[in-house]
Amino acid sequence: MAPSTKNSVILGEALASEEVNLVFPTEDFSRQAHVSSIQKYGEKYGRSVEDPAGFWSDIASEFYWKQKWGQPVYTENLDIRKGKINIEWFKGGKTNICYNCLDRNIKGGNGDKIAIYWEGNEPGHDASLTYNQLLARVCQLANYLKDIGVGKGDPVIIYLPMLMELPIAMLACARIGAIHSVVFAGFSAESIAQRIMDCKPKVVITCNAVRRGPKTIFLKDIVDAALIESAQNGINIDVCLTFENESALKKEMTKWVEGRDIWWQDVVPKYPVTCEVEWVDAEDPLFLLYTSGSTGKPKGVFHTTGGYMVYTATTFKYAFDYKPKDIYWCTADCGWITGHSYVTYGPLLNGATNVVFEGVPNYPDAGRCWDIVDKYKVSIFYTAPTLVRSLMREGDEYVTRYSRKSLRVLGSVGEPINPSAWRWFSNVVGDGRCPISDTWWQTETGGFMITPLPGAWPQKPGSATLPFFGVQPVIVDEKGVELEGECSGYLCVKSSWPSAFRTLYGDHERYQTTYFSAFPGYYFTGDGCNRDKDGYYWLTGRVDDVINVSGHRIGTAEVESALVSHPQCVEAAVVGVEHEVKGQGIYAFVTLAEGVPYSEELRKSLIKVVREKIGAFAAPDKIHWAPGLPKTRSGKIMRRILRKIASKSLDELGDTSTLADPSVVDQLIALADC
Repeated sequence: MAPSTKNSVILGEALASEEVNLVFPTEDFSRQAHVSSIQKYGEKYGRSVEDPAGFWSDIASEFYWKQKWGQPVYTENLDIRKGKINIEWFKGGKTNICYNCLDRNIKGGNGDKIAIYWEGNEPGHDASLTYNQLLARVCQLANYLKDIGVGKGDPVIIYLPMLMELPIAMLACARIGAIHSVVFAGFSAESIAQRIMDCKPKVVITCNAVRRGPKTIFLKDIVDAALIESAQNGINIDVCLTFENESALKKEMTKWVEGRDIWWQDVVPKYPVTCEVEWVDAEDPLFLLYTSGSTGKPKGVFHTTGGYMVYTATTFKYAFDYKPKDIYWCTADCGWITGHSYVTYGPLLNGATNVVFEGVPNYPDAGRCWDIVDKYKVSIFYTAPTLVRSLMREGDEYVTRYSRKSLRVLGSVGEPINPSAWRWFSNVVGDGRCPISDTWWQTETGGFMITPLPGAWPQKPGSATLPFFGVQPVIVDEKGVELEGECSGYLCVKSSWPSAFRTLYGDHERYQTTYFSAFPGYYFTGDGCNRDKDGYYWLTGRVDDVINVSGHRIGTAEVESALVSHPQCVEAAVVGVEHEVKGQGIYAFVTLAEGVPYSEELRKSLIKVVREKIGAFAAPDKIHWAPGLPKTRSGKIMRRILRKIASKSLDELGDTSTLADPSVVDQLIALADC
């Protein structure tokens, strides 16, 4: 069903005002897009769900396979009542994702094309690698790893910042069939130790230090502490390969353990620039990525090779309408799934030129992103709503002083983007002419699940719109009954897709219980979702971010969006707290625009806007002024900390070492009774 064109605009002809709820691509954009209309999408999507084996086999055949997969193309059991949960794609096929990222593109004539533009923390500190050069660097590290005994199936922990050596290390592991486990270089020593003890790696790869904005972070010291802790628990690491990041810390200033610690620059460059490929089965492991678990023990999300390769490459191509001349920049760190799928693998599988940024987006000032966009003529820019909102708070002048004429597609990832931030991103950053791929997916899914395809259909600010090829989302009620048409409930997926994770490392029982037992027969995403009359999907946040107030299920994202629509509120985070009458009450942390003073009047005005936008039942019980919110360095709001502050459980705050600015926590505690 085509959406009504009431309150709509066409990109490039007018800006998306608050009244606009439908944004159409231009005819020119649609004409050249990979998917040029909703009808074309319908044809491809229809085939992808009616004949998934044929659809994905055709796409997989575009990649290099040493040996073709057997039949059936895929097998699956998503119903725990029928036995063990099992997903397999392209089993029996032999391939290598590093070969497909690098060698295949070089053989296709792209050897001298830039693979990575690297932008350092300090403006003017930069470098680049062509596909030929990248392959040579990958092979040298792969040869070193083989030389110290790392082989097929061996885990390798990588704790690096966004240097070029991070994707190099990932690709080197993939080339020799080793399993990489990247740990975000902001996690604490305890977090690294937990991961070391779980996967027992042959080697840890790190660097001595990194500068993030004006701050120096001593990564090697953190690793040293982690290695002491893991040794105390019986897991000893023989090799800690350390890259000297000389702009942050000199060799001679780095603490050192002789016999264990090895300087990357002393050994890796001595190895040959060619390295034989380890051909692996499509179902052999590619990487482990640990994600936080509700029990406190991190979950090792386990992704395999073939299906992940095919799916990430395909989603990248279509969701960003990627063309060979594009310059692509994703601001995510490779420590998160976005950096795996859409910094390293998806772009390189498509032969793209990729910007990798070491620094932070507001250093030396809030114009840094747009300075980088202009410098490299970035045409596709993919970032998080948190970053969009923080830059929005700094003011339009930091954006408008730069040209940004090269931009043609914008993207959003990580959480639902509220409509006002979507409009600012579209109108100010994109000059009202760039479609926004507002992607919904998860660490567990490996790639985009629900996303606009630029040029194919109109967008609605704040909606992830429609499912990607092969993805069958369903919304169910509390009893697991599928809901039809316009509805609200729990988002599940029926049937598998190629990049679905296969298990949790060493704990298939937890995998089955966490994701497949709540609604047997489906993969349960853990997210709440609305579907509107046009079939568009609206994510309402994690189900554990749903507050039940007097029987009303209220998504925190919905309340946050209403608060942020207030002209003086730039960011909000909402959590539930115990309420003796209503069961749960709504507790809102609110960040105001620069220079706006706290006042009782403003507090009432914010509550009023929520009452007007959602209803009286959703009015916050408490507005807590927040100069800033506790966020990880990737921009994710740590709601766990906010819940503890709201419930006054200050002795249970836990580890705050991964926060970009730990001092925010003390500021919030000080303002609790204001």
